[in-house]
Amino acid sequence: MSAILGADFVAPSIDWFALSPILVLLGGGLVLLVTSALTPMWPRRLYAWTTVAIIAAALVLSCIQWDNISDSGPKFLVGDALAFDAFSMFGTITICVGAILAVLVTDDWLRREGMEGPEVYGLYLMSALGGVVMVMANDLIVLFLGLETLSIALYVLAASNRKRTQSQESGIKYFVLGGFSSAFFLYGIALVYGGTGSTNFNKILTAFDSVPVDRNDAFVLAGIALLLVGLAFKVTAVPFHWWSPDVYQGAPTPVTAFMASVTKVAAFAAMLRVLVVALPNWKDDWQPVVWALAVLTLVFGSILAVVQNDVKRMLAYSSISHAGFILIGVEAAGHPGGSTGRGMPSTMLYLLLYSVLVVGTFAVVALVARTGDGDTDISAFRGLYRQKPLLAVGFTVLLLAQAGVPLTSGFTAKFAVIEAAVDEHSYALSIIAMVSAVVSAFIYLRIMVSVWYSEPAADSKLEPVRVPFSSAVAITLCVGFTLLVGFFPDWLIDASDKVVQVARPAIGG
Repeated sequence: MSAILGADFVAPSIDWFALSPILVLLGGGLVLLVTSALTPMWPRRLYAWTTVAIIAAALVLSCIQWDNISDSGPKFLVGDALAFDAFSMFGTITICVGAILAVLVTDDWLRREGMEGPEVYGLYLMSALGGVVMVMANDLIVLFLGLETLSIALYVLAASNRKRTQSQESGIKYFVLGGFSSAFFLYGIALVYGGTGSTNFNKILTAFDSVPVDRNDAFVLAGIALLLVGLAFKVTAVPFHWWSPDVYQGAPTPVTAFMASVTKVAAFAAMLRVLVVALPNWKDDWQPVVWALAVLTLVFGSILAVVQNDVKRMLAYSSISHAGFILIGVEAAGHPGGSTGRGMPSTMLYLLLYSVLVVGTFAVVALVARTGDGDTDISAFRGLYRQKPLLAVGFTVLLLAQAGVPLTSGFTAKFAVIEAAVDEHSYALSIIAMVSAVVSAFIYLRIMVSVWYSEPAADSKLEPVRVPFSSAVAITLCVGFTLLVGFFPDWLIDASDKVVQVARPAIGG
């Protein structure tokens, strides 16, 4: 029997070094959890800095792979299951950057709450691993495995603060709704497979080129619709966004920062890969849907953010509005020639810049929330400049960047996606985006007014805001990067332009 099976099975060749970022995250996470379980409590900060070292190693390897791809070109790995190209490496680098910053913020938060341990860090590594698999996936089944790896870790992370019932509620809500979205996504995979005969992106792309007569468009179109539902849930696109304000508010604040950065990068990169690389033959069908999702997400995200009083809920709806801007880049990539235009580069550039911004912003919120992680009402920020003037300055820079003020990275990001839309003559979408940016700027100004111009309540019994070392490092890095890209954006724009060099099947393959 083994001889018969062996005759039919041909093992794919594996480039282990090309897979090194994935292997480092997987091996590092397993070693961290096993070692910490078999040894006494580690010294302070050692769990966090070990995790940072693991992710930094994956980041360095990703940069080396980026250079190798520039020299030798993109290719496929593990029997065409993974794509090894500039797009996947840019996404991997972005995920690693967001994860490192989130870990630094988490270190101080866990010790403040008396919950220091390796479990959260292990879940961060597994979730980041799932995100990297999503970014590199060249097969719908592999993409689903990455999505579930990322999601299951996040469900546990959202409920990880056992001292707050809101955290447990957010974990349950995220788990239930995330399960529904995964079911939609999986059913979409089944329908696409029924219409094309494969889940591999290369074969999906070439299926109807080689057999133009027997087109099972009904199956594929239904599958695309369900795939979009699953991915739209992850990117918090309206009307699939209702989970995010409650989950963002209830989850531990560093976990919220991780979700807002890493999850968005993985989901949007997967959306681009699926729609632009695997399903370009149906651009005329999915592009109007993405256009409508972008409009709804921009409008509702901006308007609903204005009426919130809790800063975490404000930033949750702000994150929805940012998802609308990123969808503009996805929509631009759906135009004829958009896959080689500004659509994909502007989307990936926005994801990198926003990841840094949102982690830095939530880092400040985590400090102001104080012990218990519950003081996130806007009144808790009153007079912050009196207690911590440097923290108030850094927070202001990050808020201005989220609003898209010139000379910040936020302006670079928003200008890039709007420019991509204008290049493809999506003028209506560009105008809606600019108007929504003006509306959403109100919430950032409202927070800044509370920080700089409002006096703390005379009977306020809030504990003083403290800025521990790891959080100070994370916020400093975020603010520095925000200003660096704001003043000198060309180097990063040039790097993002290379993401159009995606791995594609050979003609006739």
